[in-house]
Amino acid sequence: MELGLWLVTSTLAAVLGTALAQGNTCRAPDGKDGLPGVPGLDGRPGQKGDRGEPGKSAQRTGIQGLKGDAGEPGPPGIPGNQGYHGLYGPPGVPGLAGPKGEKGKAGNILEQPRPAFSASRKSPPPLGKTVVFDNIITNEESSYSPRSGEFTCRVPGLYYFSYQVVSSGDLCLSITKNQERVVTFCDSNSRELLQVNSGSSVISLAEGDRVALSTDPRGSSIYSGSDADSVFSGFMLFPQTG
Repeated sequence: MELGLWLVTSTLAAVLGTALAQGNTCRAPDGKDGLPGVPGLDGRPGQKGDRGEPGKSAQRTGIQGLKGDAGEPGPPGIPGNQGYHGLYGPPGVPGLAGPKGEKGKAGNILEQPRPAFSASRKSPPPLGKTVVFDNIITNEESSYSPRSGEFTCRVPGLYYFSYQVVSSGDLCLSITKNQERVVTFCDSNSRELLQVNSGSSVISLAEGDRVALSTDPRGSSIYSGSDADSVFSGFMLFPQTG
């Protein structure tokens, strides 16, 4: 026990002596490194940082990877300009005939429209103008106007028109449709005797078409006496079915 105490005392004396010899500073010798501590716990996740600016494109030097999966469809784009019409395709194969329809109701001729007119005139008209037959003889459906001298079609169909005009000289008359000449008839009368100029025509009319009798601008001589009448007539042969 005494020997141990002596060793400790000697060691302290040596250490103190060494410390005093180094500048009168009391400094213990450095200790040895301790054992590593136990790993600490993970820290809390940090906040999300700001989005960085896009990087500069670099030249591709690597190997191209495999094609990725198709993405979701994007929103519809703005419609483009309309293209040119393409060529018409060939006609298709005729379809099968449909079933036969039911028999229609029998028509009544008394219920069908029957436009017809006949009118006379004794006084001569102006040259190059419509001849107005102002004395009504017959005017079914009221299609003829004694003021304008025109027949106006209200029922599409085929119509027959005729005239008999008394003249005492040269005479040219035209049956017109919508003021366009359809047929023209001329008579020469150098003796200045009364004679009848007549003409007729079958004309296809649509609704609203107008038919009249017109004189030739070059000269026409219609008799204006009271002993002979000039007559303009017309009627429907049959209506159009298609």
